[in-house]
Amino acid sequence: MSRSIIIVGLASVLGACQTAPAVDRPAKGVSEVHVPVVTRADYALDLQAPDGSLASAEAARLDGWFGSMVLGYGDTVYIDSPMGYDARDDVARIAGQYGMLVSAGAPITADPVPQGMVRVVVVRTQASVPGCPNWSRPSSPNFDDSSMPNFGCGVNSNLAAMVANPQDLVSGREGSGVGDSATAAKAVNSYRKAAPTGQAGLQDISTKGK
Repeated sequence: MSRSIIIVGLASVLGACQTAPAVDRPAKGVSEVHVPVVTRADYALDLQAPDGSLASAEAARLDGWFGSMVLGYGDTVYIDSPMGYDARDDVARIAGQYGMLVSAGAPITADPVPQGMVRVVVVRTQASVPGCPNWSRPSSPNFDDSSMPNFGCGVNSNLAAMVANPQDLVSGREGSGVGDSATAAKAVNSYRKAAPTGQAGLQDISTKGK
């Protein structure tokens, strides 16, 4: 009887080991554990335009706002103006000084545009890879052959830092349908016209007396 009890006890212990919850680790495969995450922030500025155009003081205010935000590629500028197209032209002229165009439409904002004013909205997207680097687990031993917690950090962090417009990571841009052979061959032409490296020969440097 006692022997049976001992066997049952050992079986229970082994069963408990087999059914214990697994440690939360990255799954197996070639998919990255860490991928770029794109965040979006909307900024709005209301400007007075009683006659449908911006006064010089309001234009300077908008220019200062763009400058403080370091407006640049990757941002998208919209204008919500029930006053007509005069104010839109004023905003487009100031945005053009930063190399930006005013996009069609406008995002939905919390409050309606007050009468006699226009609302300029800047949508800014940023890409980052949270949780990187992650060396929380050593590379060996790895008995279950699972992906390392740092897998994908190097490539995707560089991608998030170098992409000009983070919105392209969410949805790519459609082609214009017009092909330009000069643009397509620009990289090849630059390579062909570049002088070969080492063309001047090796420099003779004497190490005597050193």
